[in-house]
Amino acid sequence: MTQDEKLGLLVGVGQFGSTRRCVGNITPPSRSFTLSSTNLTIPPICLQDGPAGIRLVKNVTGFPTGINAASTFSRRLMRARGVAIAEEFRDKGVHVFLGPAMDIMRNPKAGRAWESSGPDPYLTGEAAYETIVGVQSVGVQACAKHYLANNQEHWRYGLSADLDDRTIRELYAWPFKRSIDAGVTSVMCGYNRFNQTSSCHNGPLLDILRADGFQGYVVSDWGATHDSASDNANAGLDMEQPGDWILIGGGVFNSNGLKNAVNDGNVATDRLDEMATRVLASFLRLGQDSGYPAINFDAQKPDGSGSLNLHVSVRSAEHTALTREIGAASAVLLKNDRTTTSGLPVAKGSIKTIAVIGQDAKMPNLNCDDLGECNDGTMSVGWGSGTNSLDFIVPPIDAITDFVGSSATITSSLSNDLSAGAAAAKGKDLCLVFVNAMSGELGFYNVVVGNMGDRNDLDLWYKGGSLVERVAAVCSNTVVVVHSVGPVDMSWSTHPNVSAVIYHGAPGEQTGPSIVDVLWGAVNPSGRLPFSIAHNEADYGTSIVYNSDGFPTITYEEGLFIDYRYMDQQGITPQFEFGYGLSYTTFSYSALSTTASGTSRTISFTVTNTGTFDGTEIAQLYLGFPASAGEPAKVLRGFEEVILGIGKSSQVSMTLTQEEMSIWDVPSQSWTIPTGTFTVYVGASIKDIRLTGSF
Repeated sequence: MTQDEKLGLLVGVGQFGSTRRCVGNITPPSRSFTLSSTNLTIPPICLQDGPAGIRLVKNVTGFPTGINAASTFSRRLMRARGVAIAEEFRDKGVHVFLGPAMDIMRNPKAGRAWESSGPDPYLTGEAAYETIVGVQSVGVQACAKHYLANNQEHWRYGLSADLDDRTIRELYAWPFKRSIDAGVTSVMCGYNRFNQTSSCHNGPLLDILRADGFQGYVVSDWGATHDSASDNANAGLDMEQPGDWILIGGGVFNSNGLKNAVNDGNVATDRLDEMATRVLASFLRLGQDSGYPAINFDAQKPDGSGSLNLHVSVRSAEHTALTREIGAASAVLLKNDRTTTSGLPVAKGSIKTIAVIGQDAKMPNLNCDDLGECNDGTMSVGWGSGTNSLDFIVPPIDAITDFVGSSATITSSLSNDLSAGAAAAKGKDLCLVFVNAMSGELGFYNVVVGNMGDRNDLDLWYKGGSLVERVAAVCSNTVVVVHSVGPVDMSWSTHPNVSAVIYHGAPGEQTGPSIVDVLWGAVNPSGRLPFSIAHNEADYGTSIVYNSDGFPTITYEEGLFIDYRYMDQQGITPQFEFGYGLSYTTFSYSALSTTASGTSRTISFTVTNTGTFDGTEIAQLYLGFPASAGEPAKVLRGFEEVILGIGKSSQVSMTLTQEEMSIWDVPSQSWTIPTGTFTVYVGASIKDIRLTGSF
């Protein structure tokens, strides 16, 4: 390849380039090549949002978000979701799926935390692994993002996240290491500075990827490059997107920046060859050179107009069914005071009058902007580049009305007007209250209902908590469904007339049908909280930096201790703990055993369904390190989806690998198993431990 052909693979065509059909494209060589006796034609490789389905495109599925996939604690569903998303990306001609996101939820108000999997590195890593394996099994490249410590939206274009080496390895880089284990083809470097140096030309930071075995290419977030082309290329950046300067940064490789750096000797020709090889090898490794669909849409015209939008539908009945299944499996039952006439599942035969209350129950704004920066209906996804299609969304009110039919009379108040909600609720057999809280991406400093990306607080929007209290004051069977991007204040949940609470997250387009499945018992809830819900914001031990005189330095003084790790350290009892979730049935645990197997250890036990419903238990394994190790009291190291009929039992086995029993030893720069006694905790949540052992 000529120098210009190599450069074309490494520089985006520009945000407003006439040849850009995806959120990012490269300029392919104008000729074909012979490779192993095969004719090779390189297309304008297409990189496209987003992590929960294709954005800016018609006839696609709005899948459940990353935080909902995490709430399932189901590797099976995480992988199936990756496969289904990739099938749609492939059939639209997209080569690179810009996901999964794996930004740790350092603080619960972080604007984009819903795109990822919560505050726990193990859960986030397993979700990333399964998603990537699923995506790449279809021949679509996955792009792990955002590397590294991209944990708030305020000041993101220049803040410096300053972390110590051990915290980097054990907490924030852990999911990226699991993505490398999955064979991820690309990693996206983030906007923020990291230990005072921009992430995309932070050599020591990018070196961690290579040391962990990463063979793919590093691509910049859109406009995340700064300083010179040689600074970025020599530090390890391989591809710059979108290719031009877009106010916040970018354009360092473009306008002959990289070409001149090579010709002047500031970037070695061997390094240029390495960059191009990594991009091309990733394309070839997944077979994208043979029989891969051509791009059939135009992201610059998301309304579907223009000759480049070919209106190819990639939706399927299977994808719709999977979206509904994950929506139901990610519903977390937090409270259930069940009697013959109240609580869940709904006693359909005895419930004759139903009130559906709250703006969150109705159809959302289908004419919102391209980033989904609206919250005036049901909330199924956050806003920003991670948003997805709402074209086929089924809101709760429609699904409830269709399901109930003539078996009960439905009264609705589809606003958050407190008086109207109470009037609709009064005297009803069942009152379903839908409330929400939303967040998203900073973008160009966009504000949505007073929130600039990160949430201002943990309150429900539009006085949702007050709405619940007003309804509960007149309805003795009030069931609350919370759609949210993360933890919210739930002080209202202790009201005696609130008979049940479901945390439903951001479940995608099948939000209505999936919650109906859980409410009326077609699906026994098995979702678990992928974070803690505390009584107070201070209980999380971290904060969002909103106000600063210039780009701030945020020192991660808490180290390894965030969310449940911090609460355990400080003796704080949350309202609902990490891993928590109720079922319509009950489960018992027995027969714990631990056995050594080479450098790993196998933990086995039995789970039995002791209740009166078929159900799914999410068995969880937590590890306590020797006291001298300086680790949190318990860390998640295993989980399993155990599907059991009434009275049935199943033996569950989980394996602790050598690395999962190790800490990062800074002096030796290696993973080391500390000496001493380890404690094994098996149970239904971080606080609901049923079996304990040691080795």
